[in-house]
Amino acid sequence: MSEQPRATESHQIGSREPLIKGAPTTAEIPFIYPAHWEADVVLRDGATAHLRPVIPTDRNALQQMYAGQSERTIYLRFFAPKPQLSEKELTRFTTVDHKDRVAFVLMLGDEMIGIGRFDRTDDPTEAEVAFMISDRHQGRGIGSILLEHLAAAAKELGINKFAAEVLPQNRAMLNVFADTGYDVSRAFDDGFVMVRFDIDPTDRSRQVMESREHRAEAKSISELLNPASIAVVGSASTWPDQAQLMIETIRQGEYQGKIWGVCLEGGAISDSTGESPNIVTSVDQTEGVELALITVPIEQVERVVESCGRAGIRGALILTRGYAEDGARGQVRQKALVRTARSFGMRIIGPASFGILNNSPEINLDATVNQHDPQAGTLGVFTQSAVMGEMFSNMAVRRRIGVSSLVSAGNRADVSGNDLMQYWEDDPGTSVCALYLESIGNPRKFSRIARRLSRNKPVIVAKNAVTGMQLPPGHTGRTSIAPATALESLFKQSGVISADSSEQVLDIAQLLVSMPLPSGRRLAVVSNAT
Repeated sequence: MSEQPRATESHQIGSREPLIKGAPTTAEIPFIYPAHWEADVVLRDGATAHLRPVIPTDRNALQQMYAGQSERTIYLRFFAPKPQLSEKELTRFTTVDHKDRVAFVLMLGDEMIGIGRFDRTDDPTEAEVAFMISDRHQGRGIGSILLEHLAAAAKELGINKFAAEVLPQNRAMLNVFADTGYDVSRAFDDGFVMVRFDIDPTDRSRQVMESREHRAEAKSISELLNPASIAVVGSASTWPDQAQLMIETIRQGEYQGKIWGVCLEGGAISDSTGESPNIVTSVDQTEGVELALITVPIEQVERVVESCGRAGIRGALILTRGYAEDGARGQVRQKALVRTARSFGMRIIGPASFGILNNSPEINLDATVNQHDPQAGTLGVFTQSAVMGEMFSNMAVRRRIGVSSLVSAGNRADVSGNDLMQYWEDDPGTSVCALYLESIGNPRKFSRIARRLSRNKPVIVAKNAVTGMQLPPGHTGRTSIAPATALESLFKQSGVISADSSEQVLDIAQLLVSMPLPSGRRLAVVSNAT
């Protein structure tokens, strides 16, 4: 996920006409679409959205967003009343060359929720920046997300300074610039406040961006692990062996929230627990559900995720298998599944997940395929593989190691180990963090988060011989041509305790969760060798 901006978008960054003259205004511009600028981002409230460069066909989405804006928002953006955008303006705002004129849009499905742009000025190292954020999505950090991604693109194009014109009464927006961590200068010019700042990262701006990213991603995981209400979605043909079994496991774990059972084909579904079930035949019939546990056959999963999104459900745990681990056909299905979830701002655990466990007494959520899971404790566990998730759970039970939370990401289509480390950093119930990683999607981000986390909580990572160099079946991401020793160096520099096996992870974890660190400097090491 991309780094997360923070802003109070009750006001917009405004601009008059761009400082560059004679910019193209037609849709016939030849360009190479910069796909590497695309990113899935986590908003301040934990939801997700897709950021990408603008394209000419975005004019309808822009017009629809503009039609929903208040008069005040339009005045702060354009400094004058403007009932609607003209055809010329729509063309100009959506047709750029991705070099001297760059614009990013933030999309929730087909809905545009924000647009930001910069235009290079007569000084080739400076650009004027402007934004418009949907009134319906104010306060979600959208403006700052756009600003940070525009700054990264600008640096790539040789631009090192941004400028913006802001109305003097727009104090909130001026404060937003100051809160970015950049060294911002202000000057009055013809009734406007001209803001200028270098976009070279500073220690303060890096700290601000990392803090935004941390808060947003930690919140998104917290919502998945602490749902007030859940829905277990299954089909009549497999209900007893899958959905019903999951419901019973959750009930036996003394889950504190409300449970819905959704049987898509309907029919007579018995409840072996003898309790009164909330069983319905459609996700639309549920109320207040925050997490869906999906056990339906693979042909129905994407449709169920779409139904969950339309019902306002923010997360889905997918236990169904047969995705990217099933070759090219499964990879296409998995990508389509993630796109569907993204269009509704949903986060996905899985597919092919072993499940999740949160032993916090406030929630007591045991949503795994196991009948017996670890007792409550202070060890946080993340695995990419369902098999390894089950193995860690069973070994923790045998060793009587208490677990605070356990997440099996399965194919890791969305939620990753980086996300869990963000969550554990703030979780008072977790004192030791253990991860089994079969791939590392973003090594730089992993290193940055692990370095910060390991200052306060030990981080243990188990890997196999090809971690980082070869993707396991079902996983997508990047591989490295660096030697295996580079990964060990990465762990050492990040303060990570490296383990060679799952058994060794729990050996170390058992010591760390049961033995406090020495309080003083008197430490003796006993060995059987010189």
